Amino acid sequence: MAEQAAADNSHAAHPAADAITLRGVGKSFGQTHVLAGVDLEVKQGEFCVFVGPSGCGKSTLLRLIAGLESATTGDICIDGKRVNDVAPSKRGIAMVFQSYALYPHMTVYQNMEFGLQLAKTAKQDTDRRIRDAAKMLQIEHLLDRLPKQLSGGQRQRVAIGRALTRRPRIFLLDEPLSNLDAALRVTMRAELSRLHRQLATTMVYVTHDQVEAMTLADRLVVLNAGHVEQVGAPLEVYHRPRTRFAAGFLGSPRMNFIAGKVARASDAGLDIELTGGGTVTTAVAAGSARPGDAVTVGIRPEHVQITAPDAPDGAPLTAAILLIENLGDHAILHLDREQQDGGRVLAKVNKAPAAEGQRVGFALPADECHVFDAQGLALPRRS
Repeated sequence: MAEQAAADNSHAAHPAADAITLRGVGKSFGQTHVLAGVDLEVKQGEFCVFVGPSGCGKSTLLRLIAGLESATTGDICIDGKRVNDVAPSKRGIAMVFQSYALYPHMTVYQNMEFGLQLAKTAKQDTDRRIRDAAKMLQIEHLLDRLPKQLSGGQRQRVAIGRALTRRPRIFLLDEPLSNLDAALRVTMRAELSRLHRQLATTMVYVTHDQVEAMTLADRLVVLNAGHVEQVGAPLEVYHRPRTRFAAGFLGSPRMNFIAGKVARASDAGLDIELTGGGTVTTAVAAGSARPGDAVTVGIRPEHVQITAPDAPDGAPLTAAILLIENLGDHAILHLDREQQDGGRVLAKVNKAPAAEGQRVGFALPADECHVFDAQGLALPRRS
């Protein structure tokens, strides 16, 4: 009996995980197309994050996986089985929403117990599941309290614990931390990472917060206007974005974009004349564009190199410091190129090299420049 109990507890702490496969999944509400032909595989045991701006379709995609919405086109498969017509309660999933949705007149224990009662789970098993989940989430001392006696972070733990008691094979989380303050979000991100490692179950998480996306995900799915822009590991998407949208969405401050046109192509890369003056060399494959093609050069603020405007080797570009944001361990310089194309470049530096209003030189290192064509697609880098 003791061995059986130990096995049961092990199963509670480490439920099985399922993979999720989407094939050509689309969703329309009348004439409004929210999702268009999404193809995606979420691997077994993976922490996958859907990230994108409001209205991009990420929450709708999560609800389709949960069965709370029906797909207009395509197939949704869980563990290799098509589930388009399977009820949400039969899909082996549990969902945690932005709203805690706790019953105010019930204690924490009763909130976590309610779903198990509806499922007619044996009372002894119910109690064990609740206490196992409470121990995992460090809320054992809160079981007798009402929701109004809890902080926001404690309420979110209860909502997660309620999902845990169902022993789901897949967790779906829809912006669960957005109602928390900044400091508490940091704590809860660490808790969710720990929980995923402990459970080893499949988790799909929706957020518009790029910091959450970068720190939590095994893989990111960047969504824009119902389309998947890029799928990959966080650092892969950050350092090798495939589209201008993906490049601009991830990163704080966001990537700089400067319009230009191809001047020359050689084995060294592409020389690009920037709108408003100046030329930069980029490590882009020579055959990827032709002289005269309109392009956009992208570079992250931390890669912009600041020099003196009259440096001996010559500053390729110069600008006036419009604003300095001192943030303690670093500063953000707003460099004004005085051009009509938006002309401002942000540079992230350890210390401001000059005062506001003064001019500085800056360089865009070839290996750190991304180049996007007129359609917003990244041009291949030279091998």
